[in-house]
Amino acid sequence: MTIKKEAVDVVLVGFGWTGAIMGQELTEAGLNVLALERGEMQDTPTAGKYPNVADELKFSVRGKLFQDLSKETVTIRHTMSEQAVPYRQHGSFLLGTGVGGAGLHWNGLHWRALPEELKIRSHYEERYGKDFIPDGMTIQDFGVSYEELEPYFTQFEYVCGVSGKAGNVNGEKQEGGNQFEAFRSKPYPLPPLKDVYSAQMFAKAATELGYKPFPIPASNASEAYTNPYGVRLGPCNYCGYCEHYACYLYSKASPQTTILPVLLRKPNFELRTQSQVIRVNLDSTGKQATGVTYIDAQGREVEQPAKIVILSAFQMHNVRLLLLSKIGQPYNPITNEGVVGKNYAYQMLTSVSVMMPKGTTLNPFIGTGAGGQAIDEFNGDNFDHGPLGFIGGANINHHRSGGRPIKQATVPAGTPSWGTEWKGAVQDSYQRAMSISSSGSVMAYRDSFLDLDPNYTDSNGQPLLRMTFNWHDNEIKMAQYTTGKAGEIAKAMNPESYKVNAKKPGALYDTRPYQTTHTTGGAIMGTDPKNSVVNRYLQSWDVPNLFVMGACVFPQNFGYNPTGLIGALTYWSAKAIREQYLPNPGPMVQA
Repeated sequence: MTIKKEAVDVVLVGFGWTGAIMGQELTEAGLNVLALERGEMQDTPTAGKYPNVADELKFSVRGKLFQDLSKETVTIRHTMSEQAVPYRQHGSFLLGTGVGGAGLHWNGLHWRALPEELKIRSHYEERYGKDFIPDGMTIQDFGVSYEELEPYFTQFEYVCGVSGKAGNVNGEKQEGGNQFEAFRSKPYPLPPLKDVYSAQMFAKAATELGYKPFPIPASNASEAYTNPYGVRLGPCNYCGYCEHYACYLYSKASPQTTILPVLLRKPNFELRTQSQVIRVNLDSTGKQATGVTYIDAQGREVEQPAKIVILSAFQMHNVRLLLLSKIGQPYNPITNEGVVGKNYAYQMLTSVSVMMPKGTTLNPFIGTGAGGQAIDEFNGDNFDHGPLGFIGGANINHHRSGGRPIKQATVPAGTPSWGTEWKGAVQDSYQRAMSISSSGSVMAYRDSFLDLDPNYTDSNGQPLLRMTFNWHDNEIKMAQYTTGKAGEIAKAMNPESYKVNAKKPGALYDTRPYQTTHTTGGAIMGTDPKNSVVNRYLQSWDVPNLFVMGACVFPQNFGYNPTGLIGALTYWSAKAIREQYLPNPGPMVQA
């Protein structure tokens, strides 16, 4: 028998970055807000307790903060002609769980989108012509401009206490910052992190080649900082335990270190953990959400009525819940009709392995999640794509996140994975091995999508989400070009050796090695319900009291990690809900 709870104004499904932001904004508007999180409670004193947190085996190898894939996972295939198989071990991407989600175990790279990437189709058509976009590529504009989002990029940066050096403040170029960034209304709230030795070498080589390196914007506090909510962050001590870990120094921005200390104390906010939402409930018309149904910690089915439903879980989970709830028309790649599941995208991460001469001392254990140096000459449309024959680009960077002994002990290719020879290689390489990354964009395609798997179910008996995805020629061309440029920087560093690791034509997407957790699309935003799931305010076209947050709304992916844009879009949507939707509930954009 289903348990029915008392109605609330707003129910949040998932409680990471977007759930925390929405909870804070909507409780400030006087609404009663309930957050449902399928995982357990996680905060800094428990998940980040020192020295327990400095356990690479528990967190990096065994994935303490990651989703239990034996209970719920995704299935993956390259093409529609194949049968998808379950993703049984965390490899290519790391699915978080519990309070904070992926916002607890991220590294902290905090970027803004380039203006042209928010209007990518119209920009490329205008500059290069409509024929430049290949058949089957389904990129589209976001439906919101950089100028509209700029205040919300700034707001999120000041909540997170981002460390960086501005390159363009209100149109005035700033020496030492990113010369390719769009204008920002304020500098970063904190100065950049200090560069480790390898970042200094990268910046020196890039400068000698005529590039303009700049500090990577990092949600790792370079100094003690109090954010606009009155929450205090401590300065980073370069411990090298960022990705996969909670920050025991309260230095890395996460929901736990920036918002929750205020939000959790509010009388009009409630958090229920171990509450797995299985569907959004609709009224008899199918046009109004009445709340959600979830499975609680005792395995009981619970109905939670609400006036507003906000999907604030991870990208894949939001798309799956839409499909399970039969909201919106599922995407059909054969007919190119429908929208839910359309335009799944990833990132093309390639690298250059660099071995510096013997005697070099890099001290790799001195690391931060996002501190380092980057160049943007080959990102977005900062360079002429006309003669190159591809769309997109990459941020080329070096950041040293640590030198942990299990996952970050770099050895030359071909070295045995254990034994005396492996030990000797670790000893020889540890102080002088480094890498340069090319973080590349991935466009959307007609044959890259998400749907429900017809064969596999989760522990609750519901269909798993199925991913159909493979690399395309456009991304391989882009990666070969940008990684080649990264190789030129490596050569200028006068190493003992270096190796450019770029994918070759025909390469298949491999789920085994970690690449990024930057998965996007499936519930994309836009200006027309025929090709988008949500409107420019992230409001469902079909169910106007349903809002969908996160990277699932991106129509394609770009060369930066998505968190900065996710935060800006969430604050943008929250303002629209407060100022437009609440006074006049209903569609905020007419179809």
